[in-house]
Amino acid sequence: MCHQMAMKKEANDKSKAAELRRAQIGVGVPIVWILGGPGCGKGTQCAKIVEKYGFTHLSSGDLLRAEVASGSDKGRELSAIMKEGKLVPNEAVLCLLAKAIADHKCDSKGFLIDGYPREKDQGAAFERQIAPADLIIYFDCSDEVMVQRIMGRAAASTEVRADDNEATIKTRLATFRTNTNAILEQYTEKTITLNAERSADDIFVDVQRALDCLIQKKAQAVASA
Repeated sequence: MCHQMAMKKEANDKSKAAELRRAQIGVGVPIVWILGGPGCGKGTQCAKIVEKYGFTHLSSGDLLRAEVASGSDKGRELSAIMKEGKLVPNEAVLCLLAKAIADHKCDSKGFLIDGYPREKDQGAAFERQIAPADLIIYFDCSDEVMVQRIMGRAAASTEVRADDNEATIKTRLATFRTNTNAILEQYTEKTITLNAERSADDIFVDVQRALDCLIQKKAQAVASA
């Protein structure tokens, strides 16, 4: 029985590895990781980037929910994992991201990877198995401001969530800080940090400056390759 289970696990591991290899792609357009805590306003900035630059916005959470909603075998497997309160394996998330990038690589001018990586090991896995990130934009916002924004959003919503309370939010933010600091320490040369406590338009001025520079450098690199 143990031997059969080991064989099955080995077969599953090989299948997942093959799926990742098939999804690996050469990306000639910019890949930008978007990092920031809940309530920092990164969703607003992503929408502005998509509108102006034609980038494809990929949220790891949205991709997981879409796969579950599709009713596929993989979706049912992911649904079962999440219902048990377990974390979705990183390989599964990477496969979804890689497939989404592959699906849009011919018609996208760039990719915004939102909500990933959440831990430093995930960033290394993304760059190893999919493609290197060209830029990381970190929207920096104090815990106090993010708590105020989240609480305000919750008060205006008709949906009542059990985790929309100040104590739980602060715990989430503490975890976010620890994980994000570890990620940013790995990529100091690729990261720009923007003050996210300003107006959305003022923030976007800095975003545009960074993206214009990146797009120019990326085009030159592709042309000389």
